[in-house]
Amino acid sequence: MKDNFRMQIFSAKSSPIHLNHIVMNYFTHAMIHYELLLFLIFRLCNCLDKISIQYNPIRDIDKTVLVSSGETFALGFFGKPNYRYVGIWYHKIPGQTVVWVANRDNPITDSSGFLSIDTTNGNLVLYHNSNINQTDEVVWSTNASSSACSPASCCVAQLLDSSNLVLLHNITKQVIWQSFDYPTNTILPNMKLGLDRRTGLNRFLTSWKSEDDPGIGNYSYSIDPSGSPQLILYKGQIPWWRAGHWNGIIWSGLPATSVKFPFNASFVNDNNEISYMWNMLDSSILSRIVVNESGIVQLFIWYKGSQRAWNEMWSAPADHCDPYRHCGAFGLCDTGNAEHFQCTCLPGYEPRFPTQWYMRDANHGCARKPGSLICRGGEGFVNVANVKVPDTSRVEVISSGLSLKACEKECLRNCNCTAYAKANISEKGSGCILWHGNLIDTRKLPADGGQDLYVRVDEHDLAKYTKRSKGLLATILVVSGVSILFSIIFFAYWFLKRKRKGQHNLFLNDNIASGESSKEKNLGKSKSHLDLPFFDLRTLITATDNFSTTNKLGQGGFGSVYKMQEEGQIWTGQSGSKLLLELLEVSYIFTKIPD
Repeated sequence: MKDNFRMQIFSAKSSPIHLNHIVMNYFTHAMIHYELLLFLIFRLCNCLDKISIQYNPIRDIDKTVLVSSGETFALGFFGKPNYRYVGIWYHKIPGQTVVWVANRDNPITDSSGFLSIDTTNGNLVLYHNSNINQTDEVVWSTNASSSACSPASCCVAQLLDSSNLVLLHNITKQVIWQSFDYPTNTILPNMKLGLDRRTGLNRFLTSWKSEDDPGIGNYSYSIDPSGSPQLILYKGQIPWWRAGHWNGIIWSGLPATSVKFPFNASFVNDNNEISYMWNMLDSSILSRIVVNESGIVQLFIWYKGSQRAWNEMWSAPADHCDPYRHCGAFGLCDTGNAEHFQCTCLPGYEPRFPTQWYMRDANHGCARKPGSLICRGGEGFVNVANVKVPDTSRVEVISSGLSLKACEKECLRNCNCTAYAKANISEKGSGCILWHGNLIDTRKLPADGGQDLYVRVDEHDLAKYTKRSKGLLATILVVSGVSILFSIIFFAYWFLKRKRKGQHNLFLNDNIASGESSKEKNLGKSKSHLDLPFFDLRTLITATDNFSTTNKLGQGGFGSVYKMQEEGQIWTGQSGSKLLLELLEVSYIFTKIPD
């Protein structure tokens, strides 16, 4: 073919028009082969992470997917045959764990869907083919400004290894749209929750309708920016569970175990945004927080050796004290009181309706005790330790570096101030939160969680709690003193016993090894004390064959009676024991038997 082409060019010297036709034909074939080559490359490679006008639309019928550069996430079509969605899931984890959905409320009813870049405005658009008029209809779009990506041929959609799907200008690399700004039911590391004050964009989670329907469900999980910002799970528009306010370390209502979890968390509250973000310290551990269709917030992790399953680290709401305002206004919920009633009233308060309260109905909460005199002088504060502090949506936040003592004075200046707490409990934290009015959704947490809440009480209640605290302190001191005294007595007794035991062992060793315990000296003692002869222990052991039963004559009131041989004489011996100052002394008294 190459030779034929040369011949055509050579013979066309006399015909310029014919020559131009041959050259144009050659370049046309070259371009066709080039486009075909690109098509084959992109069709054979399913690991591309970009979509552009020129190549790689994602078609449901072809089962093609985008895969992030690190092969952590994939984007494609999923769902039942008549309910098709575009979503993102973990690429290498079995079970297709979906973390984001594009057309969650608008499924495609067949396999005609495809995802591509719009040639007119550069948006990423999901189409499906209408069977009625055989046209491509828009199902979902990024709906970004057309001026942000001009010309449209410069727009590229890319799936990053963080799971973020971004629409960007391929030359300037400016991000025009990103899926992280529109989360569904899952938050992943390096995703933000919260409000962008500049644009008004609010990032929050919403549950699926059911396990297989990713449509927007009844539950949402978002940051309430009012007062001291807090993270709240809602059912519809009603607070369902409150994770608490940001206390400088974590959300105050989360379990203390989450602090020990290997991650970094950051919270920003400034003129530009209110946001929360976290990331894992160990990149080999995959993690995700999900709001499921039942209204449960769950933290899952996946790591090597996890037996190919997601492990749930914690979830909420999980117990009777988790539902919002379970014990009503001025109530304190404590699961440690579950055998009686988990609801009690905060110091200075009593059940508003005692009959209902004692029937374990705390909906109406608590009220100030009759006769309480607040703002009359003499009142103070009772410390309620280790709690999730009350709802902070209507509090006054003073973040000017005030100490706790200064916070107390600030609260006392206003008769409507009912409680205060430290705004930031981190090592260098300061400032305070002041409550004016009802204290709602306060609960007790384990000893290693929560923070201190200082509740305002009148002079009478303050004296009662102060007396109780002093009584408790006195009890602790007495118990500690008695424990110390008994410890001293025990160690003194133990020391004396060991000392006397050592002296006794020394006596026995000296008695056995001493040269003065010879047979002649003992016999001499026996002769001078005929009624009470003495023998050393070695002599007795030898003479009785180590107190053998064959030498035992009988059992007396003071011990056993033995016979013994000593220089041809037969003796009987009686062994006994005497306890003297816890020192066991063994003596042997022998009586001579005539031949």
